[in-house]
Amino acid sequence: MIMLIYWSLPSILFILALFSFVSNRKHLLSMLLSLEYIVLMLFFMLFMYMNMMNYENYFCMMFLTFSVCEGALGLSILVSMIRTHGNDYFQSFSIM
Repeated sequence: MIMLIYWSLPSILFILALFSFVSNRKHLLSMLLSLEYIVLMLFFMLFMYMNMMNYENYFCMMFLTFSVCEGALGLSILVSMIRTHGNDYFQSFSIM
């Protein structure tokens, strides 16, 4: 019973983050923030799992490092899109 309560909050927050990512498709910045929230919830669930199974937290630190790199790449894409197109709307881009 305690395990259900222990995992219910991060699971609900992860589902809300996925819903936020799917519903916000107008601006790139809001999509990047939703992705970072998803990564943060995944990190929280991974950290809880590693602590429950008495594993070392080395993999958590690797995951955190890669998520920081992912955030930096997302921000660099945002800056380059704003410099080339003037905004971060997805409707202003053409496929061609």
